[in-house]
Amino acid sequence: MNTYKIAFIWAGIAMGLLLIGSTTQAQPKTSYPQFSGIYPHLAYYNNEGECGTGAVVPWADRLWVITYGPHLPFGSSDKLYEITPSLQRTIRPESTGGTPANRMIHTESNQLFIGPYAINAQRNVRTIPYTQAPGRYTGLARGLTDPQSKILIATMEEGFYEMDVKTLKTKQLYQDGNVKEKKGEDTSNNHNGLLLPGAHGKGVYSGQGVMVYSNNGESGPQALKQFDIEAGVLAEWNGKDWKVVRRNQFVEVTGPGGIYGNKNTDTDPIWATGWDHKSVLLGVRDGGKWSFFRLPKTSHSYDGAHGWNTEWPRIRDIGTADKPDYLMTMHGLFWRFPQTFTSKNTAGIRPRSSYLKVIGDFARWNNQLVFGCDDSAQKEFLNKRKTKGNIEGPGQSNSNLWFTSFNTPDELGPNTAQGAVWLAEKIEANAVSEPFLFAGWNKRMAWVHNAGNQNVSFSFETDIDGKGNWKSLRTVETPAGQSVAVTFTANETGEWIRVKSNLATTATVNFNYSDASRFQPTADKMFNGLTNIRSANYSGGLMYGLGDNRRAMGLLAGQFSNGKFTENGYYELDSAMNLVKKEDPKTAQFIRDKFAIPKEVITVDEASVLIIDDSGRRWRLPKGNEAFTNKTHNASLRICREVATERDLLNAHGTFYELPAENADGFAKIRPVASHSLSVHDYASYRGLLVMTGLDNQTAANEHIIASNDGKAKVWAGTIDDLWKLGKPVGQGGPWKNSQVTADTPSDAYLIGFYDKKSLKLSHNAKQTITFTIQVEPIGHGPWMNFKQVTVKPGETFEYTFPDAFQARWVRFKADKNCEATAWLTYQ
Repeated sequence: MNTYKIAFIWAGIAMGLLLIGSTTQAQPKTSYPQFSGIYPHLAYYNNEGECGTGAVVPWADRLWVITYGPHLPFGSSDKLYEITPSLQRTIRPESTGGTPANRMIHTESNQLFIGPYAINAQRNVRTIPYTQAPGRYTGLARGLTDPQSKILIATMEEGFYEMDVKTLKTKQLYQDGNVKEKKGEDTSNNHNGLLLPGAHGKGVYSGQGVMVYSNNGESGPQALKQFDIEAGVLAEWNGKDWKVVRRNQFVEVTGPGGIYGNKNTDTDPIWATGWDHKSVLLGVRDGGKWSFFRLPKTSHSYDGAHGWNTEWPRIRDIGTADKPDYLMTMHGLFWRFPQTFTSKNTAGIRPRSSYLKVIGDFARWNNQLVFGCDDSAQKEFLNKRKTKGNIEGPGQSNSNLWFTSFNTPDELGPNTAQGAVWLAEKIEANAVSEPFLFAGWNKRMAWVHNAGNQNVSFSFETDIDGKGNWKSLRTVETPAGQSVAVTFTANETGEWIRVKSNLATTATVNFNYSDASRFQPTADKMFNGLTNIRSANYSGGLMYGLGDNRRAMGLLAGQFSNGKFTENGYYELDSAMNLVKKEDPKTAQFIRDKFAIPKEVITVDEASVLIIDDSGRRWRLPKGNEAFTNKTHNASLRICREVATERDLLNAHGTFYELPAENADGFAKIRPVASHSLSVHDYASYRGLLVMTGLDNQTAANEHIIASNDGKAKVWAGTIDDLWKLGKPVGQGGPWKNSQVTADTPSDAYLIGFYDKKSLKLSHNAKQTITFTIQVEPIGHGPWMNFKQVTVKPGETFEYTFPDAFQARWVRFKADKNCEATAWLTYQ
C-alpha cells in the first residue's frame, strides 16, 4: 500500500473517522477503502456508451443495483449487482442488461421487481426475457384490475405489458417502439411515439383507476439543439383509452406508497414532477383531477428538449416505518417533500441543498443514504464544446454508489434558485399564474417586466398555509416597456405565491431566491496538499480513464518547474487506489495527444475572463488571483471537462463552475460552485470519484491524497460535491476596464448570479456627465431589464452595494455617450 489512508483502512481503523465534511455517520463495517463516501471497488463498468445506475433497492438483507446503457432495448453488458452489508459484491449470473430504471416491491408475492428481474425473499432471481417483452424498462405499476397478481411494465418507447407476478408471463398491451423502428446512433433523434406526443419515457404509477405515464423529451433534430421547444407529456390510461394531461417534460410519477404502490388506491394522491423552460413543475392527482404548481430551478444542467440530461429524478421515502421522510431530487436540488401533499394540503415542500452528482436512484440502507449515480459516460453524447478542446471521453463508461449520512441533503451547496411563472408570453387581462413556491428562503425577490404598450398592475397573492385560501400581498405598477424589481420582506409569508395582471400584455415574472447559509469562507482541510496557484514547483499530471476493461486510471505524471512541465513516467491508479508505475508507451502517447490542455479556449484580459461559446455568444466571468492568468495562457490548468454525465465542470481563473451542455443553453446558465487559489493541473472522473492533480511536492499521502511508491506521482481523490467546501464563490472584474464604450451599446454580459456580497464601481474619463444604465437578466434566456440609471460626473466614481436580497444571473451596462469607462464589480 502506498498511501496513509489505505494503510489505515487495511489496518482496520474505523471507517467513520475517514469521512469528510457532511458524511459524519459511521460507514459500513468493511475493509475496503473509501473516499468521501465512495468505495472504488464498488464501481461498475459496462461496454456501452454510458453506464448509469438504474435502480438501488434494499431487499432480503442485500442492496440490489442495476445499471443501464444508453439505448439497449434487447439487452446489454449491464449487470444486476447484489451487495452485502459488508460491501462484498456479487454479479448475478442471471444478468441480461438493457436500459432499465424500474423497481417495485410487490407485497402480495413478496418479490422485488427490478429491471428485467424478479427476486424473492430467498434471493433467487428469475429473468424476464427481452425476447418476450422487449424495451427499455422505465417503470412498474400495480395492475388496474388485479393488482394482487398482475403488474404493469412501461418502457421508454411506449411499450406496455401486463405481467403475472408468479409465472412472469407477459401480455403485450402496446408494442414497444424499438420492435419496428431500430434507433441509430446513441446521439440520433428520439423515437416518434405512436400513442402520445413527446418521447423518452420516464415514470409510471397507478391509482384512482388509471395508469399515469410520463415522458420528458421530444423527437426530431430541433430537440437536440434547442432546449425551450414544446416537449414531453404527462398522460393517463384507464385500461382502454389514453388521455393527454399536460404537454410538458415530466419525469417521476409516484405517490405516498412509493415503490410498493399506494395502499389506498382509490383515494391516495399521485404525484408527478417535471419542468419547462420557465421552472420546475409539480403535479398532483386527487379526486380524479390534476392540479399543478411551480418550483424554482437551482441547476439548468438538466434542461434539454431531448430529455437525456435528467436521468431519473425521484421522490422516495428515506425514513422509517414510524417516521416517514420523503426526499425529492429535481434539477440539482434536494427537497423535503411532505407525505401529506394533496391539492388541498400543499404545505411543507422545502429546499434542502444543491448537489452536483447525477443521481439515478437512492435508498435508505444500513442506517445511511445510498445514492446510485451516473458518473462517467464514454460517449459524452451531445456534450461537446470548443472550451474543452478535442479532449476524449473516458475509455470505458463507469459509475458508482455514494454513501452519505442522512444530514448530507441539508449540507451541500446553497439552494439559491430561480424560476418564472410567465416568460415573455402573452397573457390575458386578469389571468392568474400557476402557484409558485414562496416558502423556504429568507431572501426573495421577483423581477417583473411589462413588454406591452400600456401600464399594467401586477398583483401578488399568497396562500398562507397551503389550504388554497389566497390573500392579497401587494400590487406592483409597471410602466409600459419597463421592469420593476420586487423585494419581499420577512413578514411577507406564505407557502405559495401567484400573480395576476389587470390588463392583457406580454409579461415576464421571475422569482429569484437566495441562500447564503451554506457558504464556506475558507477551504476545508480535506484540500490540504493541493498546491497554491503561486507555486512554481509542484507535481502534476494528465489523466485518462482507461478502456478495454483495464478499469484503471492512467496518469501521465510529471513535475512543474518554473512554469515548465516535464514528464517523469506513466502510472496507473487501480481499484484499490494503488498508484503504480507502468511501462506502456502507447497509452502514455495517447494521453499526451488526446488529453493535452488546449490553449486559447478562454481569454483573460484586463477586465475579466471572456468566453465566446459555440454559438458565438459572449460571456464574461470574474477573475481571481492574477497568478491564474499566466498559467491559463501557458495551458498549465485544465479549463473544462465532463466529470458528471452530460454536463461539464469549468475551472476558470480560480472558480469551479457547473456548466450545462450546449443543448441545455450552456454558458447562459453557468453556476459558480466554489472559488479557490489552487493550481489544478487536471481533473477527471474515475470510479465515481473526482480526481485532481497539482499537488505540493512535500505533501505526504493522506486520507485524500494517493502517492506512488517512488513519490513521483500524486493525485487527490474525493467526490465532486466536496467542491462546495472549497470556498464560497468570489472574484472581481467587469465587462469594462478603461474600455472604449460606444453610446447606447450594451457591454458584454457579466456573471452576477449566485454570489454573496456584491458591490460596483462605475467611472469614466469623459469631460461631461455620463448616464449609465445598469441592466440585468435574471433567467439566462429572458429579457434584459433596466435595474438602475446612475449619473456620473467627470472625475467621480459611482459606488454601489447591491441589496442583500438582490439576485439576477447576468448584468451589463450602457452609457449614453461615447467614453472610456470602467464597470468594476467585486464579489466577496
